[in-house]
Amino acid sequence: MLLLRPPDVRDLDVFTRMPERFRRTGQRSAWADANRGGAPVDSFLEGPVFDAAGNLYVTDIPWGRIFRIDPAGDWELVAEFDGEPNGMKFAGERTLVITDYKNGLMALDVVSGVVRPYLERRNSERFRGVNDLIFDSRGHLYFTDQGQSGMHEPTGRVYRLAPDGRLDLLLHNVPSPNGVALSPDERVLYVAATRGNCIWRVPLMQDGSVAKVGQFFTSYGPSGPDGLAMDDAGCLLVANPGLGYVWVLNHRSEPVIVLRSVEGMSLTNLAYGGPERKVLYCTESTTGTILRTTLDVPGMKLHGALAGSSAA
Repeated sequence: MLLLRPPDVRDLDVFTRMPERFRRTGQRSAWADANRGGAPVDSFLEGPVFDAAGNLYVTDIPWGRIFRIDPAGDWELVAEFDGEPNGMKFAGERTLVITDYKNGLMALDVVSGVVRPYLERRNSERFRGVNDLIFDSRGHLYFTDQGQSGMHEPTGRVYRLAPDGRLDLLLHNVPSPNGVALSPDERVLYVAATRGNCIWRVPLMQDGSVAKVGQFFTSYGPSGPDGLAMDDAGCLLVANPGLGYVWVLNHRSEPVIVLRSVEGMSLTNLAYGGPERKVLYCTESTTGTILRTTLDVPGMKLHGALAGSSAA
């Protein structure tokens, strides 16, 4: 009988904390009223992503802010706008595409700080509340439309936006679709179903459709999987805010490493950085903290939009 080996359990280290001058202490926001039980929230970090110079960008959902954190851990406000930004990915050297719950897909010029629409609606209909995104090597953009879906209403959606502007609805029955990641060969899309407390495995067919979608991993606790990342060996990394964990799952969805928060419990998202992409950085949302650790295997290289994309 083959027995699963216990995972290697490690603690994450603190890299940097949001400076007090940026915290909205004691203030309420419409986002916090709806999503945090009305409690004052000084910040809620999400969407970590690195630029080519090694700077880390993060979103602050309730206050519509984008920050840049340099390799020394110093913070700079890049943009503030009327939105609720969540996930981010670079579409070019200076353009970040943002999933904004309030506005749809937005684009930020990180040099000027100007935010503009990227894709606000589908067939004149507003999105429910977009959440996270990833580009493939051909410039297709996969993104989740979570809204307030859950087990009570499993109607969250997953879209694919082609470089020519075609928008395909791939899934429409997910209980709270959140983070997304692609397998190294780009034949499988992984989707975090937060309220279902699991990860869906979505095979991508050659004709552009999806088939035989199944459940890849099941978690537990008060809040399920959130942000996802993939390493070069094909291991899927899962931020689990209800537990304060990052699961590192092998190809059989077995946890081989468990990374634990040393701050709050709300580990929402993660991104690889460092010169060899071996340093994993995580947003701990409720405390405004960035945690990190060094791993043996580098993270998978991220792609951006193709030049001339009609959506951009």
